[in-house]
Amino acid sequence: MQKEFLLSSQPTTKRLADINGPDFYPTPAWAVNALVDNEKFEGDIWECACGDGEMSSVLQTTGNDVYSSDLYDRGYGDSGLDFLNSSRNADNIITNPPFNSAEEFVFQAEKLARKKYAFLLRLAFLEGGNRQKRIFNIIPPSRVWVFSERITFYPRDAEIKGSGTTAYAWFVWDKSHTGHTELKWLPLGYKASSTKLSKRGDLLL
Repeated sequence: MQKEFLLSSQPTTKRLADINGPDFYPTPAWAVNALVDNEKFEGDIWECACGDGEMSSVLQTTGNDVYSSDLYDRGYGDSGLDFLNSSRNADNIITNPPFNSAEEFVFQAEKLARKKYAFLLRLAFLEGGNRQKRIFNIIPPSRVWVFSERITFYPRDAEIKGSGTTAYAWFVWDKSHTGHTELKWLPLGYKASSTKLSKRGDLLL
């Protein structure tokens, strides 16, 4: 059955805010390690919102070919590539999408990924009647990997204070999966072990 998505052909106001917004919050490396240690990816990987390459650097340790791009030029990967307007295919798509464009990223990845796509999203992404109708009733994730350890996102070179208050999870869509969505919990210890190994705690906390 062909999947139909309730999408507008024009960018939403929130999408335009993402395109024009200056804020940048790198994804801590330990949060990406938690994904690749527990979810296997076969084939090439596209990190389509790569920022300064923090996530891509971890993905390259898997041995998979990794292509990195971003709408903005942050000194890493191919810049000026708008994922939502791309026709490029990849076996796997993995990223931390802009918060206000997460739903559009899901629809686009469903079209462009051949095997899997995985997004780091707030756990609260599961909520909402609109998402239930537009996404979860049509293309539910195969697995949701929940973090028990809180992720804190900071602008590059910001002073580290406190800990995160928002729950996050990796949402994985696996096109070979059959059956219902699996809810799983990531093992504890990634945050603590990565912090001990880092010479720059601001990259990992």
